[in-house]
Amino acid sequence: MMLQKSALTVLVVDDHPLLRKGVVDLLTLEDEIIPVGEASDGIDAVRKAQELEPDLILLDLNMPGMNGIETIRALRNAGVDSRILLFTVSDSEFDVLSAFREGADGYLLKDVEPEALINSIKKAAKGITTVSPELVDILTSAIKSRDGQHDSELDDLTDREKEVLTHVAHGLSNKMIARELDIAEGTVKVHVKRLLKKLGMRSRVEAAVWLTKLND
Repeated sequence: MMLQKSALTVLVVDDHPLLRKGVVDLLTLEDEIIPVGEASDGIDAVRKAQELEPDLILLDLNMPGMNGIETIRALRNAGVDSRILLFTVSDSEFDVLSAFREGADGYLLKDVEPEALINSIKKAAKGITTVSPELVDILTSAIKSRDGQHDSELDDLTDREKEVLTHVAHGLSNKMIARELDIAEGTVKVHVKRLLKKLGMRSRVEAAVWLTKLND
């Protein structure tokens, strides 16, 4: 398959063949998006993500065997740095928070309109955090419950880490941050990993929401 130079590559992971085919067919209609692969379970998702290196993984939550949360953890532990967008029917607070803590970049409910799904995929691939409007309150409430917990840790960050954190809060991907700061993408990854550890956070989304609220 010849990919367009600027095409966004997507791996679709869902255990329902009909839904998976519907999503793939929808993505195929978009000139800017190329569905490069499909997987029906978490194990296959990790293997194909490593093989295909997609820009974004559209991932179901409720799958037999390895569920979506466990799959995110396995993907991140395997060094997969593709953007991960959860696509699920679950609006459970536990599922939403667990997904972001394990390294998800967005969380969409499956009742979203097709056009909104396409737009969310494009935004997520660019590094913009995407969350279904109904779930925003869950995230902000979770951050509010931890008010002041990380304030002192902010002082422990180096100037460069604070700079990187600010860009993370604006939704920039590692690649985009590297361009902005004129440093290597690998260096950005190291900074993000260190600053999350210092702040006691599991995901860049959690850090972004927290910093945004802190600056309000």
